[in-house]
Amino acid sequence: MKRILLLALPVALMTACNNTPAPAPADATPPASTAPAAAAPVDGAQLGANHWVLDTATDSAGKRIDALFARADKPVTLDFADGRLAVDNTCNRMGGGYTLAGDQLSVSRMASTMMACADPALMALDQAVGQRLEGTLKISQLDASTLVLGNAAGDVLRFRGEPTAETRYGGPGETVFLEVDAQTRPCPHPLIPDKQCLQVREVQYDDKGLEQGKRGEFTNFYDGIEGYSHQDGVRNVLRVKRYAVKNPPADASSQAYVLDMVVSSETAKK
Repeated sequence: MKRILLLALPVALMTACNNTPAPAPADATPPASTAPAAAAPVDGAQLGANHWVLDTATDSAGKRIDALFARADKPVTLDFADGRLAVDNTCNRMGGGYTLAGDQLSVSRMASTMMACADPALMALDQAVGQRLEGTLKISQLDASTLVLGNAAGDVLRFRGEPTAETRYGGPGETVFLEVDAQTRPCPHPLIPDKQCLQVREVQYDDKGLEQGKRGEFTNFYDGIEGYSHQDGVRNVLRVKRYAVKNPPADASSQAYVLDMVVSSETAKK
């Protein structure tokens, strides 16, 4: 019996040696990493090239966020410029700083004007916008026509792009201030019979916002001002951007005017 055990011992040792895994070759390729790839950086210039108009907004359950559509005729609109996000068509003008990192858009706490709106839904719109835009958002799509943002709560906001005036006219415009008189006047035009023209004169301010010089006479203003709707009987001072139009048609102006903001308004005395 002892002899059988002694013979079996070398066989067991040989079997154990044969089951030892062979060492990996020195030039073996290590296994591929399973870490997720870094997100591609977002084109910040594309963000600034458009006004972004809210088209759809849904919560984590896929339900429409009705609170964001209090102004059906004027959807919430975002503008990105110089590290600042501006929000228009809310009850108050809203804005805050933003930064980009990969596909992450971080928006600081936004400030706003303090105007009260009679419509409760419109008053609630400011809060609804702030809740969904402040903080870190993921940009899941950004191209010339679409911006899609998602937040940590699962809300998804889809915007359509409308090119800014800078994009359409190929560069930054010149800022000018125009006073628009309360009433339009008939003005001669070779192609438009009975044309009525805005009555406009330029206003000069220094870098501290103090008016300089004396205002001249009102003159016929044959161009339009994009974004401005004149109301008879109301005199306005406007801040506008003036752009050079490249290769305008023979019967069109070589300049384009786009409303930046209404500086002041007053009802004219009758």
